[in-house]
Amino acid sequence: MIRIGNASGFYGDRFSAVREMLTGGPLDVLTGDYLAELTMLILGRDRLKDPARGYAKTFLRQLEENLGLAKDNGVRIVTNAGGLNPAGLADAVRELAGRLGIDVRVAHVEGDDLLPRAGELGFGEPLTANAYLGAWGIAECLKAGADVVVTGRVTDASVIVGPAAAHHGWARDDYDALAGAVAAGHVIECGAQATGGNYAFFTEHSVGVPGFPIAEIHADGSSVITKHEGTGGVVTTGTVTAQLLYEIAGGRYAGPDVTARFDSLELSQEGPGRVRVSGVRGEPPPPTLKVCLNRLGGFRNEVTFVLTGLDVEAKAALVREQLETALKERPPREVRWTLGRTDHEDADTEEAASALLHCAVRDPDPKVAGRAFSGAAIELALASYPGFHVTAPPGDASPYGVYTDAYVDAREVPHVAVLPDGTRVDIAPAERTLELSPVDDPGLPEPLPEGPVRRAPLGLVAGARSGDKGGNANVGVWVRSEREWRWLAHTLTVGELRRLLPEAAGLPVQRYLLPNLHAVNFVIEGLLGEGVAAQARFDPQAKALGEWLRSRHVDIPEELL
Repeated sequence: MIRIGNASGFYGDRFSAVREMLTGGPLDVLTGDYLAELTMLILGRDRLKDPARGYAKTFLRQLEENLGLAKDNGVRIVTNAGGLNPAGLADAVRELAGRLGIDVRVAHVEGDDLLPRAGELGFGEPLTANAYLGAWGIAECLKAGADVVVTGRVTDASVIVGPAAAHHGWARDDYDALAGAVAAGHVIECGAQATGGNYAFFTEHSVGVPGFPIAEIHADGSSVITKHEGTGGVVTTGTVTAQLLYEIAGGRYAGPDVTARFDSLELSQEGPGRVRVSGVRGEPPPPTLKVCLNRLGGFRNEVTFVLTGLDVEAKAALVREQLETALKERPPREVRWTLGRTDHEDADTEEAASALLHCAVRDPDPKVAGRAFSGAAIELALASYPGFHVTAPPGDASPYGVYTDAYVDAREVPHVAVLPDGTRVDIAPAERTLELSPVDDPGLPEPLPEGPVRRAPLGLVAGARSGDKGGNANVGVWVRSEREWRWLAHTLTVGELRRLLPEAAGLPVQRYLLPNLHAVNFVIEGLLGEGVAAQARFDPQAKALGEWLRSRHVDIPEELL
């Protein structure tokens, strides 16, 4: 098998993780995932300022401390930190290695950047336009002897699938093995989320500072998810289930190399800190590649009014009326008010007696969203509700981005491996493809017999993990026994979800059953507006949506409590 560890789940993850992974135990490959939809926007704005930028600079600083260590330990490094400029980052790594006196072979993968062809492909005039490439360019670089492989926008799992495919010599149509590696990659690509981080049942374990995850991937694609001995956190079937449900839809998980059947996989606890993932079936990938598009949407600003003590609703109504009157000559294009009732009756601290009224505005004109809005808000300071103050003075407007996705025929996208000696190798698109379709309905399990119930929080028996895909949110909910599953599958319907999460009441919602994980997954379309970069919603990435759902009260059979 090949031992692949991951040391980054996002741009800004724990800086010391690279050294921790290189010194904590044996590894063959160390990966790092630095890219997300929001990150591509950030890198796009960097590139506007300087065309030589556009990559994750943190990765270079981590290499400065650890490149020699990786070389001495024989650990190869694969990362998507190249962002919008993988060639530039590859050159920077070579320059760093030369300065440090370390002999390393550096390769990179390119072709994902479709911005020069955006108009031709019907994408308009975005700031960034990047197709999600697959694993075969990475594999080609590794087979050519690269010590460090830098990519642009590949799928998150590809940085794990590529090394596994190169190591085991898989063919393009070894779909089951590839699908197994995709599942392992999906588990570890978000770093410590697989080892106890952000875990619903965290009170049942000693989490501490979780170590980063490792996938031991075997020749048939099965894997064991683990972590270095002595590191914090836990690896259980629960932590792995939670991550498998993160930002997916139904039983088919499509990628550029293979469609993995998540409805077929099986989890088993092999021992402390070791979970086996097996039985994953694979199918040919779809004929199209997903494209991440970011554009600048305008300018935004916000102010949060603090409402303390009595008459909170009346205070909120007064300041809202006053501010809207002050802005009536040229109101911002979009104004969003939210009142967070964080106040408590007869509170023993001022903070506990206070509610927060949040006003966010967006407009194409930075002056309208900026000083015009800020000035109107602050001018009310001595003329509004008693106890007027704000959490921070509003200032100038800041630009915001809008994410959308698109799809393009895979044959329209170049995929090029640039080997350590500079040779350019074209990676052909998949020969066999299969249009993506829903899996057959697995059917409901037998319901539990009727018995006494108790009104209690859903989270007493169910875990959840949630996240974002552009403007959509997903929330996966799982339980840990067959009887709990029989109850959950019949209880947590689309209608019940809409009742428990009123924000979703008027939105399209899809529900997917995953009986092998004792899980239901929901995709709520449009909950996040124009995506995280637009900052339109409290919790704009839906990270805590699952915890809100777990806090809601439902009728739970007493036998399950």
